[in-house]
Amino acid sequence: MRLEGQVALVTGGSRGIGKGIVEAFVKEGAKVAFVYNSSKEAAEAIVADLSSDGEVIAIQADVKSKEAAGKVVEEVLEKWDRIDILVNNAGVIRDGLLATMEEDDWRTVIDTNLNSVYNFTQSVMRPMMSQRSGRIINMSSVASEMGNQGQTNYAASKGGINGFTKCLAAEVGRRNITVNAIAPGFIETDMTEAVRNAAEGEIKKAIALRRLGKPEDIASTAVFLASPEASYITGQVIEVDGGLTLGGI
Repeated sequence: MRLEGQVALVTGGSRGIGKGIVEAFVKEGAKVAFVYNSSKEAAEAIVADLSSDGEVIAIQADVKSKEAAGKVVEEVLEKWDRIDILVNNAGVIRDGLLATMEEDDWRTVIDTNLNSVYNFTQSVMRPMMSQRSGRIINMSSVASEMGNQGQTNYAASKGGINGFTKCLAAEVGRRNITVNAIAPGFIETDMTEAVRNAAEGEIKKAIALRRLGKPEDIASTAVFLASPEASYITGQVIEVDGGLTLGGI
């Protein structure tokens, strides 16, 4: 198992891509703590389903809160004494044209998608630097470069993650900590359901592989970046989009 003996913390782990990452990490031998906000029943079901495969716990927290992030990290350290992998996956969408976008829709997306990355990453810095090892994986999006209408808030949050990833990688590389981002394209999750229902056929035509991605496609990339095979990869934003961003297809 590629992650045997590792301790991983995953935000937004109760559904979609986050759930896929939690499942993949546990099956690869990692001890996993995942954060959820309000989906207590779903989180408990994941723990029950995976308990026979390995050690996994669910922690309720508001990722927008720096204090809450610190408490989550403390809880994981108290249980397993280390954190080897952090996956900053928590995210929301509040799409709308900027001219009519409510301030709360802007702030909620930036706070959840981008500020949570600061909250959790800074909280794991000290233990990872003391260990002189760590893997940080941030969830970006191809929306950061495609310029989709109605997504100024979402694209801004993901573009910020890309810059954050590169700068932090330069800061902590000497401590044997890698920092990378995954930029998914259209993935079959609850978050993309409305868009898929409205235009799935047209979306597939724009994707070189002519299919939507699945959470497992992103989870397998996260496993690779957390594994020993990716020890010389840092500061990268890896697009996992089936060729969506190739353009002109």
